[in-house]
Amino acid sequence: MILSKGPCSHRVVPALGALLFTLAAGPLRAQLLEDERNTIEIVKKSKNSVVFITNIRLERDWFNEEKVAKGTGSGFIWDDQGHIVTNFHVIEDGTEFSVTLPSQEQRPAKLIGKDEAKDVAVLQIQGNLKDLVPVKVGSSKDLQVGQKVIAIGNPFGFDHTVTTGIVSALGRKMLGAGDVTIRDMIQTDASINPGNSGGPLLNSSGDIIGMNAMLISPSGASSGVGFAIPVDIIKNVVPELIRFGKVIRPDIGASVLPDQYNQRFGIKGAAILEVAKGSAAESAGLTGLSRDRYGRLFLGDVITGLDEAKIGSYDDLYTALETRKIGDVVTLTVERGGKTRKVKITLVKAE
Repeated sequence: MILSKGPCSHRVVPALGALLFTLAAGPLRAQLLEDERNTIEIVKKSKNSVVFITNIRLERDWFNEEKVAKGTGSGFIWDDQGHIVTNFHVIEDGTEFSVTLPSQEQRPAKLIGKDEAKDVAVLQIQGNLKDLVPVKVGSSKDLQVGQKVIAIGNPFGFDHTVTTGIVSALGRKMLGAGDVTIRDMIQTDASINPGNSGGPLLNSSGDIIGMNAMLISPSGASSGVGFAIPVDIIKNVVPELIRFGKVIRPDIGASVLPDQYNQRFGIKGAAILEVAKGSAAESAGLTGLSRDRYGRLFLGDVITGLDEAKIGSYDDLYTALETRKIGDVVTLTVERGGKTRKVKITLVKAE
């Protein structure tokens, strides 16, 4: 073939030259789709933001004292002070904690604060932090069902495992610690497995929108139904955990009977267990459980409403109080002995 002659020679030569160059360089690489490029970019940017957490417990018997790994999970860098956010159930019952950084360096970490009700905890590591990148915090209030999400974590100990999916549903309710419901949970079909807990759930901009928390699976295997705690809850909880070690919540000054007893005793509301001495609840005349001289239990006051909210359980009361502040004056609807009354009370700091 003579390539230097003919009317089309100026187009054929460059094309053939490009082909020969490609063949010499190696096999053709498939063109990445836009969605693939987006995922790859986000994973690269978040590489130094996700860590592996080992929960260590000191166990003793008659002869030995041994440190035993009780569980593992994931976490993410929150700020430039070495704070790491994870799930409470990842660090539960641990006495020591080890954090494996993206560089595979292991560092000890101390527990800064925890909130069992929201399944959130904060650890802190010391030392050189220059290569660690805090996550970019987004919002969960404007999420839409069907939008893309990326989960990053350490399932089964396989570090920095990436799964993708969509937001499958919003506004889910899952029962957390202490019979308290975690509301507005994000449901996703991105694979969530043991070890993913505490890892970030990211959107297509690389912003964290939730923290991977649990999966629902009758068989114990990944079932495509995973749940993440919305980042808007995390944004409210974490600063208080860093500052106080716990979340400062408003309270009525009285303890409430756990919901597990409601069905047993036919209670419809939040039954007061005990009233703190000197509290606003005592001043308002609220009373808790009592016993007669034969040891029989008698109900005191049962809260059935808080302002406009109906209260059918401790969980309802907890949720209603979450929207109030210490010092707010609320009106409780209270039943005792078949009679209903209204009681105004000033909310105090929960102990």
